[in-house]
Amino acid sequence: MQFVFLLEQVLNGLLVGAYYLLIALGLSLIFSLGGVVNLAHGGFYAIGAYLAVTLAPRIGFAGAFIASPLLVAMIGVVVERLFFRRFYRSDPILSLLLTFGLAMVIEQSLRLIFGAAPQPFSIPPELRGQVLVGDFIYPRYRLIIFAIALAAVSATWFVVYRTTFGRVVRAGVQNPDMVGALGISLQPYMTAIAALGIGLAGLAGVLLAPISGVHPAMGAEILTAAFVVVVIGGLGSFWGVILAAALVGVVRGVTIFINPSWGEASMYLLMALVLLVRPRGLLGERILRFE
Repeated sequence: MQFVFLLEQVLNGLLVGAYYLLIALGLSLIFSLGGVVNLAHGGFYAIGAYLAVTLAPRIGFAGAFIASPLLVAMIGVVVERLFFRRFYRSDPILSLLLTFGLAMVIEQSLRLIFGAAPQPFSIPPELRGQVLVGDFIYPRYRLIIFAIALAAVSATWFVVYRTTFGRVVRAGVQNPDMVGALGISLQPYMTAIAALGIGLAGLAGVLLAPISGVHPAMGAEILTAAFVVVVIGGLGSFWGVILAAALVGVVRGVTIFINPSWGEASMYLLMALVLLVRPRGLLGERILRFE
């Protein structure tokens, strides 16, 4: 039984790491190309959850699952064009202040529109139930979340590493001046990256809404953990974020098995240890800011 409980906690930790990854990956992509540290990213996660709550009674959970991340991605396009691109050449502290203010606007807007009380949102009946393997029992919906997160990250990897679009983006990260000298404007690519990264946050909001609850401050609650994953993996590193999310999940699960009260603190201790050994994170490299 002890092994079964340990396995359950490790899987729970990996699940937590999976939805941290969906948010952290968007943060890392936007920072890689634009140099913008997006403190409003948690707000887009919350918007995705609230859109799911609003749309699910009308078009069903499956429809909300598809529509909500797409709508959040469209909001990301608007935000990038109106706000982010004004700060690509500015001191990073300015974009930090901008996105902090934007995060506050999103949270208070959700509070004004939907109220401060949590919104009810339950797992669809067809996705409920448990998977039983011997003595091991695990909720089916949590396994679905893990599978969808894995598929989303795999699709993002394919776009970034196996397409012409991705080659231009990676070239822009490494040497934006050279890309500009070739006559390629990085601004449309940055818009697409913002839509992709913010859409992933919206997807995380839809998936986690039935588990974590839907309330105005949910974005601020998860943003700190997502930044921990980004910092551990290394700012701007795609594979570093994936490695960090898995590591945070396993460490968190094992720590909860040993002492449940230490679970939340374990990832911050892990971050401190990693930064002591490697200040740029596990796979972090020097990033040239987008010009």
